[in-house]
Formats: sequence, structure tokens, C-alpha cells
Amino acid sequence: MSMGELLGIEPLELKFPFELKKQISCSLQLSNKTDNYVAFKVKTTNPKKYCVRPNAGIVLPRSTCDVIVTMQAQKEAPLDMQCKDKFLLQSVIANDGVTAKDINAEMFSKEAGHVVEECKLRVLYVSPPQPPSPVLEGSEEGSSPRGSVSDNGNVNGTDLPTGTRTFVEHLEPQDKPSEAGALISKLTDEKNNAIQQNNKIRQELDVWFVMESHRNGKNKTVQSVSSVLMVMKFNQRCLISEI
Repeated sequence: MSMGELLGIEPLELKFPFELKKQISCSLQLSNKTDNYVAFKVKTTNPKKYCVRPNAGIVLPRSTCDVIVTMQAQKEAPLDMQCKDKFLLQSVIANDGVTAKDINAEMFSKEAGHVVEECKLRVLYVSPPQPPSPVLEGSEEGSSPRGSVSDNGNVNGTDLPTGTRTFVEHLEPQDKPSEAGALISKLTDEKNNAIQQNNKIRQELDVWFVMESHRNGKNKTVQSVSSVLMVMKFNQRCLISEI
């Protein structure tokens, strides 16, 4: 920062992040540390290339003023990214109450006896800010691994942290029925069918028992039915144990 007797200037170098076919701007801040009105004017060695707003003005006592310098879009990059353009900022004490409309060339004339402060500013071209590059999986130290998606849309949980991987593994069985679930459902249906068939046979045996009791006598019939029921219970237990 230049601290003259009248104005402080920040920065002393105009840095433009150079890009082809694009207007680029940077700013200057002028600080008046005095109790006087200070008039300023900005000149450049290449006026067709730059636009300065405002290129002249008044900085009130104990106040600041921002100046925007815009470089027009360039079709070609300079050799070695070097720029020979320069700016000159002139400042002079003005009468109290003056405005920018009152500024004229005579105010900055040394021949007229005015004390004019001058500050030369360099122009620098710098590389434009680069967009953040995408972080590859596992390439950054301390970065958390991320899950990948395969061609069929499934999440690859091996690249995820333990908590996240568990969550994904719990979701997958809900998305498509597992073969184990289908097998259990099939065996359950077979078991229910066997029980229904056994109950049907038992009802038929009850009818047969009544008929035989009238023919052959009650004791003999009870003994025959008991034997049949024992065989049925054994078969039912074997069927259920297999399921």
C-alpha cells in the first residue's frame, strides 16, 4: 500500500486473471487520511485497452473511494504473459465542497504551481483460478471412501464405511425377494396341505368307526382305529420334521 501525504493506494499492482475473449476487472481503493478534499485522476499508457470507473473524482476527508479498472476482452495472449502497460494516479488538494464535475486538467498542472502527487501502478497477468478437481476414490488422505454404482444400478458397498455398508446391505434384500424366503414359503404351504389332508382322513375314520362298531363289536373296532391313528400321527411327525 502506498501512503502518500494525500492518498493511500491499495494495491500498487493491478493483477488481472488473464483469459482470452473475456473482460476482466480489478479494483483499487483510495484512502484519504487528511482533513482536506482530495481530487484524483487516473491515466494509462493504453487507454483503448482499459476502462476506468471513475477515472477522476473527489475523495472526501477521512473516507475511501473504490476505482474499478476493466481490461477489454483480448483475442491473443501476450508473449510470456508479460504486460508493459502502466497506470499513473495523480492526486491534489481541492477546495472544500468541490465535486467530480468541478475537476479539470488545470488542477493537476504542475506548471500552474499545484502540488501534485503521483503514483505509478504496474499491470500483471496472473493465471485464472482453477475449478476444484474431482476427488478420486481413496486418493485424498483422510477422505472417506465412497460407494460406487455398477452398470446394473446396484451399490457397491465394499467402498463404503462400515455403518453405510450395513445400511446398504439391509436395503438390498428388500429390493428383490431372496431364494431362501421363496423356499420357506413353499415348504410352509406343503406343511399346511399335509395337515389338512390328515384332518380329512381323520374325519373319514370317524365315520368308518361308527359303521364298524355296529358290525363287529365296539372293542375290536376301537383297537383297529387306535392302530390306524398311531400310524397317522407317526407319519405326520415325520412329514413336519422334514419340512
